[in-house]
Amino acid sequence: MFSSRTDMWETPQDLFDELNSEFHFTLDVCAVQGNAKCEKFYTPDDDGLSQPWDGVVWCNPPYGRDIGKWILTASIASGARGATVVMLLPARTDTRWFHDFIYQKGRVEVRFLRGRLKFGNSKNSAPFPSMVVVFRPTS
Repeated sequence: MFSSRTDMWETPQDLFDELNSEFHFTLDVCAVQGNAKCEKFYTPDDDGLSQPWDGVVWCNPPYGRDIGKWILTASIASGARGATVVMLLPARTDTRWFHDFIYQKGRVEVRFLRGRLKFGNSKNSAPFPSMVVVFRPTS
């Protein structure tokens, strides 16, 4: 399920634990039943893009064509709803979504991760670099 044949990559637990100790997440908006990182979470059946994102949100979205929708929703949730949204994303600095919603935006912090992550229980590293993006609330 979490291989290069899919756009879903399971969050490495040690990375999540480190970020959770800093942010204290209350909601995982993009999970499947077996890998949810928070007590409250949305699965594909819930359609996390159409649900409210409140509190301190964790999001490791599918890395396919719709990734920009997840990033736009994070930006809106942090601006209009006052949520803090932390996302694990592929470091694709040449994309429209990176420039439209992340790069040089006032409330957005980018943390490029050194090396390549091993997602889920994979023995191999990802074929791409990763970054953590933090969308801070406007207030």
